[in-house]
Amino acid sequence: MLARTVAVEISSWPFSPARLEELQQPRDDVVAERKVDPHSFELAHGPFRHYLRTLERQGDTITQRIEWELSIPWLWWLFWVPMRHELRQPTHAEGRQPWWAPPDRLDQRSATVLTVLCVACMSVGYLNTLFTQTISFAGDDFGISDLSRGVSLAVVRSGILIALVVVALADHRGRRRIILFTAVAAPIIGAFGAIAPNFATLTATQAIGRPLALSLDMVIAVVIAEEMPKGSRAYGLGLAALAEGFGAGHCVLALKLADVSPGSWRLLYVLPLLYLFFIPAVARHLPESKRYIAPHDQTARVRDHRNRFLLLAVSGLLLNLLIAPASGFQNQFLKRERGFSAGRISLFTILTQTPAALGVLVGSVLADSRGRRKVGSVAIAVGAGATVMQFFAAGWTMWAWSFIGAMIGGAALPAIAVYQTELFPTGARARAKAGIVVITLVGSSIGLLITGVALDQGVSYGWLMAGLALGPLVVVVLVIVAYPETKALELETINPEDAAAALGPPAVP
Repeated sequence: MLARTVAVEISSWPFSPARLEELQQPRDDVVAERKVDPHSFELAHGPFRHYLRTLERQGDTITQRIEWELSIPWLWWLFWVPMRHELRQPTHAEGRQPWWAPPDRLDQRSATVLTVLCVACMSVGYLNTLFTQTISFAGDDFGISDLSRGVSLAVVRSGILIALVVVALADHRGRRRIILFTAVAAPIIGAFGAIAPNFATLTATQAIGRPLALSLDMVIAVVIAEEMPKGSRAYGLGLAALAEGFGAGHCVLALKLADVSPGSWRLLYVLPLLYLFFIPAVARHLPESKRYIAPHDQTARVRDHRNRFLLLAVSGLLLNLLIAPASGFQNQFLKRERGFSAGRISLFTILTQTPAALGVLVGSVLADSRGRRKVGSVAIAVGAGATVMQFFAAGWTMWAWSFIGAMIGGAALPAIAVYQTELFPTGARARAKAGIVVITLVGSSIGLLITGVALDQGVSYGWLMAGLALGPLVVVVLVIVAYPETKALELETINPEDAAAALGPPAVP
């Protein structure tokens, strides 16, 4: 079922001339109305497939009837209750959006595209989490050392070079085609890990499958930037991140299967094949990006924006010096240092990491309304500090620090990630995004290798993470002094070459 059938909301108020005059004004909040006559109003703009509001006076009562259907495939149930509450309100403050909605009102197309992309993001979240969650159990099953685990995690991340090629095609062949290809290929190749005869083969399958999932993630981010209104790009990326988190949560919940037997971790590699059932509907509802179709500078090169590229790439590298080891070795830390079982690890991850969803949502709204730099710098600093403290702590304080790190650190994701697509023109946007992610994952590999070697040498988790946290602290400084503020700017304003291409060549005198 892709969308809910038409819902009907009926509200009544005692008649008064003031109330009638208020209700006869077209709404301009979650929906923009067009007046048909004094007593009926149709959809002018908003995230609906169908909308009609009518008024009727019956004696001393004014009755309002609203027929509506959201243009949100699959996930309409997440927004049905808050939208219903909003529509039942008689006020029509100009341009006002509720706290849970993007700062800009979405239209039917943008709402549908964003939802479809979020559904595709769930498989990205699962596949990007899969190897990290299972490596501790697969490594024990195959008898692998800590150093070998670190090398394996680094090898899987080095497969990003595959993504560099795949994502570059999105600038030349179109975004939609690459999204559909990677959405099918990534789960299938990743599933071969279920039959891996040794640890090297498992690593090889994920070194291909995970980069394809990352390719999907990167092109989705590009399309969101190109489809969302200028004041809601961070919000769109935030929702996509929440969808990825939901997919990662599927993997965490399934981790309990690893307790069944020494080799039962293999079952987790079969489950992402279920996401393939969504692909036919995704193909039906996903159009080509409107900015890719529109006239743009097709000769744009990343090298022409090298300063922006280097700023974002170095920032990503430094951030991942801590982020990758903290996530990649967390399960091992909990298992060896704190004696957690697979089930307890799953519970810890769910209870402490789920708040990241709230952090991402709040961070995305604040990044669009208050500015990317303020939100990003504060969230990175607090998130990194809390993450380090988690590895020093034990008992309930360990849970608390993990909770704080996930929630506050999560707010940095939409505020900083949005720059990777905003600061580059359409003709080079996907390649720039891929290049930044490649260098970012170099930081992941460096951090993982350092962690693997240090742990084998007996360095404690806490002091090791504290040293790696110097990377994010440098990023905080870069965000404050070097990042531009792009809040509420059109992509063509940030990248004038696309605006010039849209105007066409100058007239010949």
